[in-house]
Amino acid sequence: MRVFVTGATGFIGSAVIPELLKAGHQVLGLTRSDAGAEALIAAGAEPYRGTLEDPDSLAHGAAQSDGVIHCAFDHDFSNFVANCEKDRRVIAAMGAALKGTGKPLVITSGTGMGSAGLGQTATEAVVNWDNPNPRVASEKEGQALLDAGVNVSVMRLPQVHDPVKQGLVTPYVMMARQKGVAAYIGEGLNRWPAAHVSDVARLYVLALEKREAGARYHAVAEEGIAARDIATVVGRGLNVPVLSLSAEDAPAHFGWLGLFVGMDLPASSAQTRATLGWHPTGPGLISDLEAMRYFD
Repeated sequence: MRVFVTGATGFIGSAVIPELLKAGHQVLGLTRSDAGAEALIAAGAEPYRGTLEDPDSLAHGAAQSDGVIHCAFDHDFSNFVANCEKDRRVIAAMGAALKGTGKPLVITSGTGMGSAGLGQTATEAVVNWDNPNPRVASEKEGQALLDAGVNVSVMRLPQVHDPVKQGLVTPYVMMARQKGVAAYIGEGLNRWPAAHVSDVARLYVLALEKREAGARYHAVAEEGIAARDIATVVGRGLNVPVLSLSAEDAPAHFGWLGLFVGMDLPASSAQTRATLGWHPTGPGLISDLEAMRYFD
């Protein structure tokens, strides 16, 4: 297959490319810069110019391909709502380009969309359309395309990590360095699911090749790591104190990150593993945080 990968030069997309090539596919990789184009050529992919701000450019890339893996997302969380709406527009445009072709479109969401309520383990079978997270817009658009006959499936991500990046834990580490304390809320027993980036990249390829319209997959290797455990290893790495904050004090300390840091978001991948034969083998989140070089 000739696969259009958005976010091809990003953290996850750049890991997806070698997995696609290893499986015998060709890659058309989205980039907005000369440096990105050079990196894609070096990785064995064909660069394609476009931006998330120009959905038509992505639709044209999708139309040139046999399938799409949509990893790109604007991670400026100060404009999170607007960026979720931007993602919805991009998904709509690419879906329109693929309508009636049967070509697979794998979009990206978060595991929280599979939780029926606070603290309940998220599963692939659940779609919480009332989830207050603005990212629900991506799955809503995916469902609209599915209803229109587009072959859409959804990859729900946890905290994706290696020793350099760890999803929302990365800005948490930056904040702990700035504030001089690694904080958690209350007893710190709320949990975040996680998976190593290499395992996630492999799962995207399996999902694309499966071509199952309407499927939802959870890229979850660890169902939930306690916030206190994350804070403890970050505090040790930065050599700063580890501190419990009250829920009332959390917004002032964490800012925008406070929207997420206290959430209890356990997630299962049992159905994904059974359906796709996916068996994560990468290091765990705590191991990668322990291997992280905090002062480079």
